[in-house]
Amino acid sequence: MPTLTKLYSMKEAALHNTPDDCWVVVDGKIYDVTKYLDDHPGGADVLLAVTGKDGTEEFEDAGHSKSAKELMQDYFIGELDLEETPDIPEMEVFRKEQDTDFAGKLVAYAVQYWAIPVAAVGISAVVAILYARRK
Repeated sequence: MPTLTKLYSMKEAALHNTPDDCWVVVDGKIYDVTKYLDDHPGGADVLLAVTGKDGTEEFEDAGHSKSAKELMQDYFIGELDLEETPDIPEMEVFRKEQDTDFAGKLVAYAVQYWAIPVAAVGISAVVAILYARRK
């Protein structure tokens, strides 16, 4: 059964960048090496140079032994969340104010939707009357 580990964002790992709170990211895994600074064979400065950052390249370039890689498990605290969700802006809710001028709306709709048909009927009636008089 797989072990569940805590996921951390790179932003969160970057906040731990002091000698009193030192996190290092190597191969997508996060290690809290604060207590190991004094014991590190390469010195504390090597770890502090990559604290709060991805130190995978530096770790690989140093050519660490198998026992060093096994020792890292003692300081493992979680994994890097590669699928960070972007910041989603908060939605603003707008309330449309209701128009209380019902009569004004009714007249506006009547003119908008009835003016052209009424004009067409009126023109047709005038043309029909003129045509009937002619005969």
